[in-house]
Amino acid sequence: MKNRILTSQIYILTTIATLFFLSTVFTFTSCTHPNQIKTINVQDYGIEANTKQCITSDINKLIESLGDEAVEIVFPKGRYDFYPDSNYLRPYYETNTYDVNPKRLAILLDKKKNITIDAQGSDFIYHGHIQPFTLDNSENITIKNVNIDWDIPLTAEAKVVEADAKHILLKIDESQFPYSVNSKSVTFKGEDWEEDWRLSGGSWLIEYNTEHIIPAHTGGHGCVNGDLDNVNYSLTDEGLLLMEGDFTKTPGVGNYLILRHSTRDHAGMFLFHSKNIHLENINVYHTSGLGILSQYCENIEMRNVNMIPNKSKNRFLAGHDDGLHFMGCKGDIIIDDCDAQGLMDDPINIHGTCIPVLEKLNNKTVKCQFAHSMSCGLQWAEAGDTVGFLDKKSMSTIAKGVVSKIDYLNKDSLVIEFEQAVPKDLNASYSIENLSWTPNATITNCFVGSCRARGYLISTPGKVLIENNVFETSGSAILIAGDANYWYESGAVTDVTIRNNEFRWSCNSSYYQFCNAIISIFPEIPEPDSKRPFHKNIRIENNTFNPADYPILYALSVDGLSFKNNTITRSYDYEPWHFQKHSFLIDACQNVEISGNIIGDNVLGKNILLQRMSEDELKLNNGELTISNGAE
Repeated sequence: MKNRILTSQIYILTTIATLFFLSTVFTFTSCTHPNQIKTINVQDYGIEANTKQCITSDINKLIESLGDEAVEIVFPKGRYDFYPDSNYLRPYYETNTYDVNPKRLAILLDKKKNITIDAQGSDFIYHGHIQPFTLDNSENITIKNVNIDWDIPLTAEAKVVEADAKHILLKIDESQFPYSVNSKSVTFKGEDWEEDWRLSGGSWLIEYNTEHIIPAHTGGHGCVNGDLDNVNYSLTDEGLLLMEGDFTKTPGVGNYLILRHSTRDHAGMFLFHSKNIHLENINVYHTSGLGILSQYCENIEMRNVNMIPNKSKNRFLAGHDDGLHFMGCKGDIIIDDCDAQGLMDDPINIHGTCIPVLEKLNNKTVKCQFAHSMSCGLQWAEAGDTVGFLDKKSMSTIAKGVVSKIDYLNKDSLVIEFEQAVPKDLNASYSIENLSWTPNATITNCFVGSCRARGYLISTPGKVLIENNVFETSGSAILIAGDANYWYESGAVTDVTIRNNEFRWSCNSSYYQFCNAIISIFPEIPEPDSKRPFHKNIRIENNTFNPADYPILYALSVDGLSFKNNTITRSYDYEPWHFQKHSFLIDACQNVEISGNIIGDNVLGKNILLQRMSEDELKLNNGELTISNGAE
């Protein structure tokens, strides 16, 4: 009997334990199993591929009908066309973009959540000036597997057939770049636009060789120079564009020219006050402005997002301006396995926006004004944000404050009220930056090809890692700036690691704005103070450099700069031309270390110039480098 009772008790206990285990497993599985995602095939809503009919209205009506449930919108692979639609016009103030409003929107996600758009490798073809994707106050959005392009691009291209001191002969593909000619200019024509173009000096006309590389000493200096005001334009019997005049510099025969005629008015993608955005497997072949603009967004991940020319159409231009542009963001920016080539500006630009003080209205209230025409109308801050007050001359932060209220008087000016008293001497010689909207950034495994300007522009106090990338930029590969006087792009760095990257021979082969070296740390400080450096903690380690010219590193106003364990070998792919004749120029810095680097015997310069600082601030463990001191 005792054994039977014991057996019964064991059975009951075992059953209870089993039920508890199964209940626990079920509960755990139920809690961790992802929510069922509803799949929507656009074909079921009358949206067909390969018709060349406008789907702008149909796709937006579909998106508008969605609630907050998790959905995946699937496009069967094919071609889908988007034209401007009068029902999808909205005013947006997009940073670093001309104030051309309202914007024409192709796909709009307004206050939407939990949406994935999977184009399955489709070509989205746009017509005229239009913004392909706009995310407005949305979250948990994924866009993937899409190619963005135009049949008729908003910037033209031409092949150089002949060129000498008296004439330049160009071949233009009229199917992609329709145009007509009069004696004073060329008129390019789209489906609903016309733009006049004529030769101009400087960086508005860009030359590429057949390898998609900008020839040395042309990007910022022009590839066509001479009497450009008195050029005569005509068509030859063979249908070629003939430009006759007095030229002192001409492009190479067989090379291609980018004939920039339109303005930057729409981004390719505009991510606006949104968060938790994932972009994957996207080719942006063309835009009419910035490529992908993220403005006051939080947590953005981009993987295999490429800003590249469409080689199947023999194009050399990928974008009218910057590629991936981030302004006033926070959280984490992750950029991995992304390529950029053929841009008129920088592949990646991360920064905030400073606003200058107009006047102090009382001890807690300040009136400010957006300084740059391409940064007006921003929703610059909100209550609770922390800001820094910067002296424009030294770029030093003299105090911080917390916003309690902000009133936008118009698109140009605003009044900010703070929780505590502002500095007593605050006046028009100061600017203010928002310190709450500053992101971390991780950029890995990317390729940066030849673009008009630089490679990566980094201005954020967040943690930054730039690792395992390849650079072939025509300007500086990396520019760490900071400015409260001209572009007003803010953000003193505090923690930057640049390691295991390859800086190839073409880096810094052409000067364009602040390109003093392959890596240029160049905040715009009218009066640098070596005792109060602007940037902090920049580590450049285990990289390979292949310079054809002298300058490798230029650094202004940094506390804590190391250049260690890098390998430098000389290239002979072009003749040295740079005005800077030092390998390293270090200006108004503290706590600098250059050590453990492998430097080839024939590397140019092998020298360090120190300015506005003493040699005591430099720890040097590369005996082949000589030091000269130009301290003031």
